[in-house]
Amino acid sequence: MDPVLIGEILAGAMFFGIIGVLMLGFPVAFTLAGVSLIFGLVGMFFGVFDPSNFGSLASRYLGFMTNEVLVAVPLFIFMGVMLERSGIAEQLLLTMGKLFGNLRGGLGISVILVGALLAASTGVVGATVVTMGLISLPAMLRAGYDPKLASGVICASGTLGQIIPPSTVLIFMGDMLSGINAQVQMAKGNFAPAPVSVGDLFAGAIIPGIMLVGLYLLWMVFKAITAPESCPATPVPAEEKKDLWKEVITALVPPLMLIIAVLGSILGGIATPTEAASVGAIGATILAALRWRLSFQVLREVTISTATITSMVFIILLGASVFSIVFRLMGGDNLVHDILTALPGGVYGALIVVMLMMFVLGFILDTFEIIFIIVPITAPVLLNLGVDPVWLGVLIGVNLQTSFLTPPFGFALFYLRGVAPNRVTTGMIYRGVIPFVGLQVVAIALLFIFPELATWLPRWIYS
Repeated sequence: MDPVLIGEILAGAMFFGIIGVLMLGFPVAFTLAGVSLIFGLVGMFFGVFDPSNFGSLASRYLGFMTNEVLVAVPLFIFMGVMLERSGIAEQLLLTMGKLFGNLRGGLGISVILVGALLAASTGVVGATVVTMGLISLPAMLRAGYDPKLASGVICASGTLGQIIPPSTVLIFMGDMLSGINAQVQMAKGNFAPAPVSVGDLFAGAIIPGIMLVGLYLLWMVFKAITAPESCPATPVPAEEKKDLWKEVITALVPPLMLIIAVLGSILGGIATPTEAASVGAIGATILAALRWRLSFQVLREVTISTATITSMVFIILLGASVFSIVFRLMGGDNLVHDILTALPGGVYGALIVVMLMMFVLGFILDTFEIIFIIVPITAPVLLNLGVDPVWLGVLIGVNLQTSFLTPPFGFALFYLRGVAPNRVTTGMIYRGVIPFVGLQVVAIALLFIFPELATWLPRWIYS
């Protein structure tokens, strides 16, 4: 049998083998590396894989660890965890709840707006969902909200940090797409390709992020009109209205200042994402100190949490690196290229299939797992077909946001389940997120039909 065909068969079998083992519940990083090593040994037996290629793994992973752009990841995580400790989220939720409480659906609207603000200032999904679940869910249930609607709006709003900058997903995406795009362009003879920066993706994600927030708000208005009993108003006592605007200003100013300092410096070209992340980390620490929430114990807990989350992401990246080496050297790239280019509809047909694949994998895999597995093997083909890298990165970001909401393994569902009262069942949470998953599919469709939603702002800023 043709060695090329054998290699492609093994590469395809390895991909589906990894998905199968992950569905059995094995740890992601060890599954990626372990299954890839097993298939590498099988490929060595058939003469389609040379194990000496693993010699480049150490230098490759060291390159990830010392990459200046990726240094922003632990800094943004530190900023998000520290802001959670500063009490900003708690004050925002309580104040915005009072501001919109007189409206039907007002508590839901306040949760969505606070979720957007926290996404732009923290970007840590777990912390946001847990905080809003602890503070807003009991208040919404006491007000008579449908538990399904309350659960859905909290989970969906908490995941906005995956697409609204500063998003750690977009940081990894920017780094990966920049390298892939440079290789594709040089292969075409363009030896000075325009770089794809994290700032480009941050700028490209702003309009789609705002659009998604708008869709959530429209859904709450729709529910308030068509099913007012599911989201009743919660009138605020007159004595609490007296200084409400002062409370609003006090609650909004700190996160807005941090957003302007971090995103403004990146989009304005004043600072790199890593430099802006360090400013954000220091700013979050100062805010915690100003609120008398900073202590050695808090700093220790924030540091441990940051190290844990960062280590989890980078150990998955190590396993994905092993997978990438084996998959590519056994001919997996050629297999993916042949499949995508043979699809009807050309570039759009290939892009639709990749988006559908990521959406389906979101039911069983985490965001970072999908990025590290799918992007390296599909992005080169899509970029070679002429897909704009910024458009592709933002499309993937919006798509993968649904992985936090889709049962059975949506992490936002687990986070809320951990803090929700017993009267809110797991089934209620699952059913509650379905409309919001549908809204995200609508956002993906709009972004697919109108690429300018992602590409216009970066071109305007950096032109």
